[in-house]
Amino acid sequence: MADATPGSDARGFKSDPAERLGMYAVVGCNECAAMWLLTDPGASDSANCPRCGKTHRTAKLKRFFESDDRDAAREARAALLAKKHGDSAAFAEIEHVSELERAVDDAGIDDREYLEASGIDADAVSEAAARAEGGGSTSRSRTEILRDAVRAVDEPTEDAIVAHASERGVPADAARELLTKLTRRGELSESGGRYRVL
Repeated sequence: MADATPGSDARGFKSDPAERLGMYAVVGCNECAAMWLLTDPGASDSANCPRCGKTHRTAKLKRFFESDDRDAAREARAALLAKKHGDSAAFAEIEHVSELERAVDDAGIDDREYLEASGIDADAVSEAAARAEGGGSTSRSRTEILRDAVRAVDEPTEDAIVAHASERGVPADAARELLTKLTRRGELSESGGRYRVL
């Protein structure tokens, strides 16, 4: 093992908690083998596993990767999970997470184009949206509703989450698609058919 540099421990992690702020670490649970992204590992004494709920001392958590760049940490977590599930070759063919997000943003047509192609007056829709927002509406985005559903249901399975979100105005197909999208982006985790917010 290489000698530690000044200000670092033997593994190369910063030893001064103040120097670790703004860092992201991919950590693992020794109880259920879940991997998750921990923000500012030096800022708190403990962290809870999002899968099994076990409380860990942050200093004792196994750190697989650490960076001050959130996207790099997300990419490292995705690569580790792909390797864990034997999908390293397929993962290597996929672009970086941030590249994929940009490609999704650039793909397809924008809302105005879609509405006009459907024969709907986009300006009237914008005006209606402005009226609704100005009227003190407390509407939430589909993503927020879905995250709340994952937290709220007793058994966070796909069917239970979709049912909960559907009751709050998210179409079932859209909820399923969003559940997959958030899991791929690393904002949710799925294990044994159960979901958790990360």
